[in-house]
Amino acid sequence: MDKRDEADPGTVPGRPHAPLWATLTATFFGTGLLRPGPGSWASAATVLLWWLLTRWIAPSMQPWAAIVLAGLAIAVGIPAATQIARATGLDDPQFVVIDEVAGQLITLIFIPVSWKSLLLGFILFRGFDIVKPPPVRSLERLPEGAGIVIDDVGAGLYALAVMHILLHFGLLPR
Repeated sequence: MDKRDEADPGTVPGRPHAPLWATLTATFFGTGLLRPGPGSWASAATVLLWWLLTRWIAPSMQPWAAIVLAGLAIAVGIPAATQIARATGLDDPQFVVIDEVAGQLITLIFIPVSWKSLLLGFILFRGFDIVKPPPVRSLERLPEGAGIVIDDVGAGLYALAVMHILLHFGLLPR
């Protein structure tokens, strides 16, 4: 696919337009248009929104809420990312950040909510998302939206594992 300005979520002449729902979902309501580092902005927004949501969710229900929200981000994010990739002609547009939302939420499953755990979860997820250790990088080769989203799910699982190891050894407050 040819190179274009990845900051523009618009369509390419001769290609179908992405539906509004796909654009809003894939960019996480426009967060993906922020610069620099749209993925980091989306992860930060997810952490902040998760912290706010947990004020109204009983601690015993928070892990299940994170699982449901991550699943929803994946289930809706894959077709949304597919629509945007097709409309722009880009394999993995930087402004598609619903994958960061899913991966960041996965990182926080069964993790007690504190400023330290949220900050560490943010740092770990962004690190694994950028480095993409094996086999995460190979997940990018999945077709269309699946390749855009599932590699971040893998990065989230790596970060989740590290968070739980730190929690198990008492290096992260309960």
